[in-house]
Amino acid sequence: MAVNNAVLMRRELLTRLAKLYNKGELELKIDRIPLELRPKGSQASRCCLYKDRAMLRYKLMALLGFNIRDEEDELTPLSEYVRRAFERTEVEREPLTVVDEVCSACVKTNYVVTNMCRGCLARPCMANCNKGAISFENGQAHIDHTKCVNCGLCMKNCPYHAIVYIPVPCEESCPVGAISKREDGTEQIDYSKCIYCGRCISSCPFGAVMEKSHIMDIFKAFAGPKKVVAMVAPAIAGQFKAPLPQILGAIRELGFDDVIEVARGADETTENEAREFLHKMAEGQAFMTTSCCPSYIAAVQKHMPEIKPFVSDTLTPMQYTARIARERYPDAVLVFVGPCLAKRYETYCDPNADLMLNFEEIGSMFIARGIDVATSASMELEKGIDSTSRGYPVTSGVMNAVKTKIGDRYEVRPVLVNGLNKQSIRELRGYAKSCPGNMVEVMACEGGCVSGGNVIANPKIATRQIADVVRMSEQE
Repeated sequence: MAVNNAVLMRRELLTRLAKLYNKGELELKIDRIPLELRPKGSQASRCCLYKDRAMLRYKLMALLGFNIRDEEDELTPLSEYVRRAFERTEVEREPLTVVDEVCSACVKTNYVVTNMCRGCLARPCMANCNKGAISFENGQAHIDHTKCVNCGLCMKNCPYHAIVYIPVPCEESCPVGAISKREDGTEQIDYSKCIYCGRCISSCPFGAVMEKSHIMDIFKAFAGPKKVVAMVAPAIAGQFKAPLPQILGAIRELGFDDVIEVARGADETTENEAREFLHKMAEGQAFMTTSCCPSYIAAVQKHMPEIKPFVSDTLTPMQYTARIARERYPDAVLVFVGPCLAKRYETYCDPNADLMLNFEEIGSMFIARGIDVATSASMELEKGIDSTSRGYPVTSGVMNAVKTKIGDRYEVRPVLVNGLNKQSIRELRGYAKSCPGNMVEVMACEGGCVSGGNVIANPKIATRQIADVVRMSEQE
């Protein structure tokens, strides 16, 4: 995820929550966080300090795990939401909420004439508008937005580039049209369309779309009688400047009773997907796609039914790992640690997984506890995990693992779909009629899980670190 002030503020709020919890002062002092971040005399980012403080309050509500639209009384203090968070027995299924107080700056998608318009004689903008939406007033083009259909012909034909397209960033980034404006101008998410790719979160310049965190539920689990076990995605190896054993040791230091690599589950995914591929090819199926990206699976189920027969039935590494963890710890709270919103949604759907922490939340918890990953005690890695399983988080990682397992038993002709967007979804639909290969790896995030919506490291650096981990695993 590209770092910006909205991202940094979310991480700052997470860190402050964790620090107050560690000191036993969360309920007592949480209501002071907006005032401390926007004290009297400081410069407001919006119209005034009071608006800024309201935005911070609602963002804290989301991080406490609440849906902003469920607020019944604006005067309810954050301390009350802390109490409610500790009292709840389960988390909500839908992981997103929109902060209406923040979501107010974007106009409806349209084209706008700037002051670069020269009022030329040719007037190609007006000549090419099929809806009669353009007129000239005082020597300048004017767009009647009651007639405009946002076709863009005016912008394409203006010789001065005087007409610009003003998008709504979250709507523009969504590959499946799952987010749109209500009548009051704020955004709403249609979960019948949403594929949990998280692009709306990362694209909003104001940080209005928030992921509801499980951090409070995990604090509650730490204080409870049950063991708490972390299941850590392979992508974690690229997130901190430390060897994988130290990263896992640092996670255990947060209070987990055990830490299990999800790469163990990836071993099973590789084995089963290779077997399934050979079976489908023997039956004469044209191709098979991978199934380990839950955002892609949601896209198939909701938007690409023609591809469904070609999708592998193999479970994801997280699902296999959750089965393993549940067998080892039948009564434990199982927490998946991963890189993206889609994996949070996957934990809702999996009967064995309980909660989820993303990499931003883990990083904030490290800071709050004063844990330096680079100096943490190493945790011994589990023996027998295939090196290719630790390479799953990067583009072609799953493909390479399955190809290696298949060996010379069948010729694999790979196709990589590196990121889900409007174009790649159209291409995938076309594969139902004619696919250029016989095995298709699909990752919703360009570059793989190292580019997930909640990563904290540069994806290029993370990719290199993952490659180092794979090489070291090969030597063991």
